[in-house]
Amino acid sequence: MLDRITFTMEALRGKKGFIIDMDGVIYHGNMLLPGVTEFVSWLKTEDKAFLFLTNSSERAPRELQQKLARLGLEVDESHFYTSALSTAAFLKQQCPGGSAYVIGEPGLVGALYDAGFTMNEVNPDYVVLGETHSYSFDRIERAVSLVRGGAKLIGTNPDLTGPVEGGIIPACKALMAPIELATGRSAYYLGKPNPLMMAHGLRRLGVKAEEAAIIGDRMDTDIVAGVESGIDTVLVLSGVTTEHEMRKFPYRPMYVLAGVGEIAPAYQPAAR
Repeated sequence: MLDRITFTMEALRGKKGFIIDMDGVIYHGNMLLPGVTEFVSWLKTEDKAFLFLTNSSERAPRELQQKLARLGLEVDESHFYTSALSTAAFLKQQCPGGSAYVIGEPGLVGALYDAGFTMNEVNPDYVVLGETHSYSFDRIERAVSLVRGGAKLIGTNPDLTGPVEGGIIPACKALMAPIELATGRSAYYLGKPNPLMMAHGLRRLGVKAEEAAIIGDRMDTDIVAGVESGIDTVLVLSGVTTEHEMRKFPYRPMYVLAGVGEIAPAYQPAAR
């Protein structure tokens, strides 16, 4: 634990609810991070409200639940909310029964179907892009043509990169860049730090902003989302942002921890 925040840990542990990022906070790829098991056990033992709020749009809540189960954590499906769900909720409100050309994985496609959207490669209302392993020039070319033809451009989140076991990979905003540059259009991004995503999260959590804390590894999404929503912020150094990089931002997290395990009083980090 970093000495400068020791005196405030009691206040952090006294929060009623926790909004928790996943990539870089709970796991890297298929590797559970140190202290996560103890942290989740503490959340359950203390009867805390908690929600895994992820900018990743690849997986549905049930798939995220199953992934954590494979990593040894049993968490109910109701504790997950994704940028794909936030995107689908926004589009359903904006254009009920609309259509979209989607570059993304099943979690995004399924969320849009559930929101009443259809898939359309000819004259969609929207081009929607999320993280995907099926990114190709053909799909970029099609998206550019559709946007130039009048489709509105939506990104599931504004993340430029994401952490994996082997390091860092491009994320949604990086994948969106060629389409924005070729069309001269700027995408509207859902996901953190969009206030709509945070409002959904707090409603699902069932607590007021001042009763919650948000835990994340990114200054440009997780931490700024908390700052702008009036939620106490916790930066963990287990993902994208380093302590050196943190100092470059004009806003600061209230807490800086090596990982989420430090919140659990019984956690003892392995000796280096």
